[in-house]
Amino acid sequence: MAKRDYYEVLGVSRGASADELKRAFRKLAAKYHPDANPGDAEAEERFKELNEAYQTLSDPEKRARYDQFGHAANDPGFGAGGANFGFDGFGSGFGDIFDIFFGGAAGQSGRRNGPERGPDLRYDLTVTLEEVASGTEKPIKVVREETCSRCHGNQAEPGTRIETCPDCRGRGEVERISDSFLGRIRRIESCSRCRGTGRIIAQPCKACAGHGVVRAEKRLTVKVPPGVDDSTRLRVQGEGAAGRRGGGPGDLIVFIRVAEHERFRRDGDDLWMDLRIGFAQAALGAEISVEGLSGDAQTVHVPAGTQTHTVFRLSKSGLPRLGSNSVRGNLNVRTIVEVPTHLNAKEREVLHMWADMRSESVQPEDKGILRKMKDALGR
Repeated sequence: MAKRDYYEVLGVSRGASADELKRAFRKLAAKYHPDANPGDAEAEERFKELNEAYQTLSDPEKRARYDQFGHAANDPGFGAGGANFGFDGFGSGFGDIFDIFFGGAAGQSGRRNGPERGPDLRYDLTVTLEEVASGTEKPIKVVREETCSRCHGNQAEPGTRIETCPDCRGRGEVERISDSFLGRIRRIESCSRCRGTGRIIAQPCKACAGHGVVRAEKRLTVKVPPGVDDSTRLRVQGEGAAGRRGGGPGDLIVFIRVAEHERFRRDGDDLWMDLRIGFAQAALGAEISVEGLSGDAQTVHVPAGTQTHTVFRLSKSGLPRLGSNSVRGNLNVRTIVEVPTHLNAKEREVLHMWADMRSESVQPEDKGILRKMKDALGR
């Protein structure tokens, strides 16, 4: 059964804020918690699904990856990130469940309202095989969130005051105590007055509408080292999205893709190419000049009697190994013996003589109508 979309699981929109995610999670988690539904397997599965969805969407980095890659971002082998959240032990979301039913530690809200690092961003970059061989620097453009230059990220219009929320006293959360069939339950909820920020901003910044960040285009130059391949990920530190509340920016992750080449095929550090040679060259031998990836000419010594698909190796004429200045692959030249498809009369005559000498059975030579008439008259 395919996984449901995490936003659908929590019943929120894709643009939901962190506070909206938290409120939706707590409401549904209280409804489907196993303690409130003893013996209900369906409620237990729903609770597991809620926990997994919230753990992904409440983490800015995981949420950014999920928005780009969907459920594949939670695969254990994905990049440096994804993690699976099982029901046993409730993953790292146990603290949120603990807050709902038993009350959270006092110091937790301060961490949630403190500096928040910006999410990493992905950029797909295509390079040529020639650029893989030599390394290159590529100019790119990235659209990202940057700290607002007017309010410097504090979200308030310059010159105005930011006050501590009187309801939560700057914690961003308030305590609610209620009675239920489970007994007295202590709930820690996001403060509705300040929306979990712990601050009251009377006049939001006009440039960023109180968000503290603005979308902007940034031009960068990415240094691509020699030897990269389709599995290479380049991390450009500090060039991701802006952080919140004084947090640092995320990183830019550059995903490398190597374009196909019209003459060369790649196998790790080695290169492969096909060399088409004539029938006579294969039979008698030849010295043939080939052009490598960098444009330099090298000589391939083809011995007499070479068969098609014979491979000649040109040592250290392949690609450099990523991260090494001394290791380099080979260039493998595979011969393709071409059989002529169009022969003139002289060429056909020579080949028939050659076939006769080797006692090879071939199609009889077509002498043409005039020659056939002369043979019939004995002339």
